[in-house]
Amino acid sequence: MNLPVLLNQARQSLAAFWTARDARERAMLAVAALAVTLGLIYALLIDPALSGRAQLNKNLPVLRQQVAQLQALAKEAAVLSGKSAAPLIAMSKENIEAALARNGLKPQSMVLTSDFAKVQLAAVSFAETLNWLDEMQKTALLSVVDANIVALEKPDMVNATFTLRQPKNE
Repeated sequence: MNLPVLLNQARQSLAAFWTARDARERAMLAVAALAVTLGLIYALLIDPALSGRAQLNKNLPVLRQQVAQLQALAKEAAVLSGKSAAPLIAMSKENIEAALARNGLKPQSMVLTSDFAKVQLAAVSFAETLNWLDEMQKTALLSVVDANIVALEKPDMVNATFTLRQPKNE
């Protein structure tokens, strides 16, 4: 069957049901239908809007604070972008030895060529060795090309050999 015929049959059934009821029953059914309709409207439309609005009002101060932080970071980035980078410290035996000494390390041997530095450390603290490598990477942009690390019996003690390289200034 098609839709108009089905709708017509439903309307006739509803009309027959409605006429079979007395006036008091019709009034009670109308009030019940109105109560169900209002409940559905509240549950589907009004309550989600109110709870969403309350949630947004709760989140708004946090979002405003984040916007202020982002604006401050953007201003700081703009100021920092105008500054030139710190000059690159040239790789030299003195600079490497000074960085080793600051970290309490003494090289067993050090060989420096034009592009590479080979540093051999014996019985040194692994943590201090990592601190030294981190410092060298940050200040002189030295990167480890080759590393050979052997753990010793004593905790945090290693024998290590590093080959370091500094990128060319271009």
